[in-house]
Order: sequence, then structure tokens, then C-alpha cells
Amino acid sequence: MLRRVYSPSDFPPFAVTVDLVVLTVRADELCVLLVRRGEEPFSGQWALPGGFVQVAESVGDAAVRELGEETGVSGLFLEQLGTYGEPGRDPRMRVVSVAYLALAADLPVPVAGTDAAEAAWVPVGGVSSLAFDHFLILRDGVERARAKLEYTPLGAEFCPAEFTVAELRRVYEIVWGVSLDPRNFHRKVTGVEGLLVATGETTSRDGGRPAALFRRGGARVLYPPLVRP
Repeated sequence: MLRRVYSPSDFPPFAVTVDLVVLTVRADELCVLLVRRGEEPFSGQWALPGGFVQVAESVGDAAVRELGEETGVSGLFLEQLGTYGEPGRDPRMRVVSVAYLALAADLPVPVAGTDAAEAAWVPVGGVSSLAFDHFLILRDGVERARAKLEYTPLGAEFCPAEFTVAELRRVYEIVWGVSLDPRNFHRKVTGVEGLLVATGETTSRDGGRPAALFRRGGARVLYPPLVRP
């Protein structure tokens, strides 16, 4: 049986891009870093930071470069979120995008650059549509971030160096988008080995009776995990 030999002309041209879901907590809201596109397609619409992968760079390097060029944000740990390649997702040509996720505290005010007309932190709850298929990518990124708080101590990074259980609970409520029972949450987080270390001090900054202060322990994985209600 003869085997067909394929040539480059048998395949339509396509490109590879990167898109970035960068999340943080600002003013008691879960926020995403967005850019307003300054060029067609979708000029004037909000989108995730990102762009085309250059011929001589890796996908990961492209993600770091595009984030810095479009928003001025750098130094983040980026983890691969997924690959998006539905036909028609980009009106210019067939484009496959590799998406990355970052969830971090104390991120700076972004500064728009290259083809971005504006860059800003936008509350996730206020985002109803984005250019391309970026709303789908954002939805997947938020779900991944919420899951990470179940099995990693990432939530404590959004608290002061010494914090109360109530302050930590507020981080979980913001990211998960739910209200949590204070007693149940206290019982669960103090029962996770290595998550919290008691300082022996108290504070009244939460209001009411003095509350115990903790600092982050050495746990890298939470067991048992803090399962969302």
C-alpha cells in the first residue's frame, strides 16, 4: 500500500500565540489583568494580555515577553493553563493559543505598551465579554485558581506577615466567591498540618474580641485539602 507523502503546501498557514490570565486580590475583589486592544481585530475591546510567539523563542519565553511588553508586569511564576485552538477563534488566520495562569499578591499598577491602548486591573465579577475566546480562557483560569486554594497554601500569601484566621478566610471568600462559616473555616485551617503557625500574640484589628495571630507554616500541599462548599 502506498503511503501519501505530505508537503507543507498540504496544510494552511497557522500561528501560535500566548494568552495570560493574571489574577490578584485588590480592594476586596478578585481582579484580572486586562488590556484594551489598540489594533484590529477587536480594536477597543478588553482582552487578556498576549500575542504571537516569535520564530526564535519558546512559548514560555513569549508569555513572559508579552506580559512585560503589554502591561509592564514582570517576575511572575506562570503555569501553563491549557491550549485553545478552535477554528475561527481569530478572524485573521488559524491560531492556536497556549494560555498561562498567575495568581499573586502585591502586583503593581499595569502600564500599557506595544499594541495595548490601556491596561488595568478589572474585577472578575464585572467581566461579561472579552475579545477572541478570552472569556472562556478567563473562566478556566479562575476555576484553576480557585482549585489551587483548596490544596496549596497560596491564600496565605495575600495576608500580612502575621494574620488572623478571619483575614485568611476573607481571602478564600474573595477568590472562591462564596461566604464561609467562620467556625467551620477556623476548624479546618487550624487542622491542616503545617499551614499555620501560632505567634502567641493577639490583635483586635478585626473588631470584637482579640483574635490570635498566625504566620504561614512550611506546608507546600494542604492535607486534608480545604474543599469549597
